[in-house]
Order: sequence, then structure tokens, then C-alpha cells
Amino acid sequence: MSALLALENVEARYGPVQALRGISLEVPEGAVVAVLGANGAGKTTTLRAVSGTVRRTGKIEFGGKSLRGGPEAVARAGIVHVPEGRGTFTELTVTENLKLGAYTRRERNLRADIDRVSQWFPWLPDRANQPAGTLSGGEQQMLAVARALMARPRLLMLDEPSLGLAPMIVREIFRIVRELNEKEGLTVLVVEQDARIALQSASSAYVLEVGKVAVAGSSDELRENESVRRSYLGY
Repeated sequence: MSALLALENVEARYGPVQALRGISLEVPEGAVVAVLGANGAGKTTTLRAVSGTVRRTGKIEFGGKSLRGGPEAVARAGIVHVPEGRGTFTELTVTENLKLGAYTRRERNLRADIDRVSQWFPWLPDRANQPAGTLSGGEQQMLAVARALMARPRLLMLDEPSLGLAPMIVREIFRIVRELNEKEGLTVLVVEQDARIALQSASSAYVLEVGKVAVAGSSDELRENESVRRSYLGY
């Protein structure tokens, strides 16, 4: 598979603090790739470097072209970033949140797209007029993913989708991600601290440590390597 997204020697800073120290990774088209590591390893910053929300140097290519510009340009290129903490518009209704997800598209059939994402999240129609802020944490995370799908992205980036959620909800979210990948060919780059569930869904993974790639390989290779599991994956 050819790389849909490729990072080469990407570095990023927050003021004097260097968060990324020469990250290189590839996300093949049609794959689910996980980025793992402890807090402060640079996982979230890697996604922010792609989405243009942090200053960075190095080379990032998407679809064989240099990826430039800020978040809106990145979104129009076909990349949607679901940030840590869900990022739903709590005062808006479920339907209004979904409609906002399609704002970058030139041709929009919103009703058809809402029906489409409701196949994956069948509770959405029943909550259409409910303010997003009154949903449970798990429902808000699912709404954030559904809103991202409204953009019909080529690449979906998820930042810590399991954060603060019950294990049953986490399993359901990752099940939906796997199905979207398998049935629609959606390419996914997921940042996750729960290495076990991430490796069940991803075909390959990169483990970061202090802003660098410490180890990379297929999910099977990482799961079977006892030293990698103990040192980097926490189980």
C-alpha cells in the first residue's frame, strides 16, 4: 500500500520546549495506524503537526503532495482531526454539530450524510434536537467521530478516543472505527494510551518516547515482543 500520509524528520516546539525530535512515520492508504506512548511522549503533538495547529519543521506529505497551511487548509485537503476531549459544541444540538462537520465540502447533501453516519451511530436520530452538552461522555465522543465523518475525510485522526470513558464504550468506538476501515476503506491515524485496544484495531503502530520514534512495527510484532510490551506498552 502506498503512503497516504508521510512525515519525515518532523520537529515541533512549545516555546522553549521541544516536543517532537525528528519524527518520521507513514500511514498507508486504507490502513489503521496507532501512535502509542506515555504522557508527554509527543503523541498529541504529532497530530497537531499534521493538522497545522502547532509550529513545526520537517516534511509532511499527504496524497503525494506537500501539506501546508493551517487547520482549515488541512481540513479541505481531506484530513479531519478529532481532538482529545471530544470538542463537541455543547450549546448546539446533535444535528447542528453534525452539519458543522460538512462545512468544508463544496457539494453537501446533509440529509443523506446524516442518514449515512446514523448507520454507525443509530441513536443519533433520536437525539437530533438534544443539546450536545447534555449527552454522556461516551455519546459526545461518538458524536465527535460522527461529525468528523460528515466531512467524508480521506484521513481520520483520533486523539485519545478512550480518554475518561468506560471500557464498554471504548470497545464500541474502536469496533466502529474498524468497521469504517474494513467496509469503507477509511484511513485512520489514532493516538492512544490504551495500547492493548489500539493494537487490536491497528495494522501497525509507532511507539514514541520523549518526542522520538522508539520502536515501530506491525501490531502483531509489537504484541509478541515481550520487552517492547513491558518497556513501552505497559502490559
